[in-house]
Amino acid sequence: MTQVSTIVILAAGQGTRMKSKKAKVLHSFAGRTLLSHAIHTALEVEPERIVLVVRHQRDAVAEEAKIVYPDIIIADQDEVPGTGRAVWCALEKLKEIGEGQTGTLVVTSADVPLMESSTILSLAETREDEGSALCLLTTEIRNPFGYGRIQRVAGQVAGIIEERDATYAQKQIKEVNAGIYAFDAEFLATALPELSADNSQGEIYLTDTIKVARNQGRKVSSVLLADTAQAEGCNDRAQLAELRAEYNRRRTRYWMLQGVTIIDPTSTWIDADVTIGMDTTIYPNTQLRRNTVIGEDCRIGPDSTLIDVTVGDGAEVLRVHGISSSIGPRATIGPFTYLRPGTNLAEETKVGGFCETKNIEVGRGTKIPHLSYVGDATIGEGTNIGAATIFANYDGVHKHHSNVGSYCRTGADNVFIAPVNIGDGVYTGGGTIVRHDIPSGALAVNQFDMRIIPDWVVKHRPDTDAARAAQGEFKTTDTENSGTGGTEISGTTDTKTGQ
Repeated sequence: MTQVSTIVILAAGQGTRMKSKKAKVLHSFAGRTLLSHAIHTALEVEPERIVLVVRHQRDAVAEEAKIVYPDIIIADQDEVPGTGRAVWCALEKLKEIGEGQTGTLVVTSADVPLMESSTILSLAETREDEGSALCLLTTEIRNPFGYGRIQRVAGQVAGIIEERDATYAQKQIKEVNAGIYAFDAEFLATALPELSADNSQGEIYLTDTIKVARNQGRKVSSVLLADTAQAEGCNDRAQLAELRAEYNRRRTRYWMLQGVTIIDPTSTWIDADVTIGMDTTIYPNTQLRRNTVIGEDCRIGPDSTLIDVTVGDGAEVLRVHGISSSIGPRATIGPFTYLRPGTNLAEETKVGGFCETKNIEVGRGTKIPHLSYVGDATIGEGTNIGAATIFANYDGVHKHHSNVGSYCRTGADNVFIAPVNIGDGVYTGGGTIVRHDIPSGALAVNQFDMRIIPDWVVKHRPDTDAARAAQGEFKTTDTENSGTGGTEISGTTDTKTGQ
């Protein structure tokens, strides 16, 4: 197997066409930054070292790179522009820290998120097999505007003409430079000092190493990439969206080939680090983001967004927005449910419609059926939380935790004023406000006498329909005999129709 000694990732550019306050390579793409995609691809190649060349927003870019791969080597590009100078700075950094400059060195970019490690390995393998000074990746595209055109002599690569320097005839060439190279590292170290900035942009072009190789009588080889999308870069947000859609098409296809049913791939978005088990079905308008993990035999969606959520085997998640939560096997969640960070639900639990949870531990088989807020709480197994229950966990300054035991039955419209501790097997009545701990097996109720004040509406709301109804002014028509329905107000006139 081909061994790549060094991969150099170019990430020094500002990316002005993104119209953004942050560097282009820090923009999000399928749950990672563009830079993170480039580093992950490089790691798949298993090189001896990875060097990142930075300049614009240097500290932010370097920090992101270190998060993804702590051992990455950071090289700073100076004020001299151009890809040639960027790679030169990378080699100077390697020399400074005493790292080797032999073997095959690959140069890639941080803004080609669809690039695959197999393509990079093929490029490196071709260079080694042919003994060339460098091997460049090329592709043919219908509209090559903005790309360097490949010049060939007798079928061999003779040079690359950049868009700004190309003549009209040269701009008609469809084969373009993909911007990915494999070099003989020793050749590259001697070739870079021979480059100049004698061009319309005043930049040191890495592509000028082709001329150096040919002048030395060294071979320049190439690999034609059929999958053009791999070479496409993100220069603006429109291109970013187009590549994201293509990436998603590939990801959904990949998971379908792994045994996942995706009802509508065009409305299903799956990030790079998501994993999904066999025989799971994903319904339309579902987003699986960041490090979400879905088990086998699950039903996810429709209309669900899961961000860093773990879902156990056989769970059903319907119209749910979940963040940093864990859903146990065979649990049933939704519809219209909001799982906030720290929600941990055991197997066979249920969180029903219009519920919100946050920072909770829920035991096996416990149900929070509907219209409830449960925050900062631990609930045992087999408990049923009544409808419209609120865990009042915030006193205006601090959050407080409550505990509810196993096999409890709480009534509808309860309020638990945290912190309270509820024992096992407790029952509470409807409308109960729990302010104190309840021992196991007890019933807790709030007793309030109901007052009835006769004729209050007639006296205090005399001009309302309610008052007129109370006084019998409304009468119901006989719909069976008259064939019409509804009510009438006796002695009134419709001022709009006069009837």
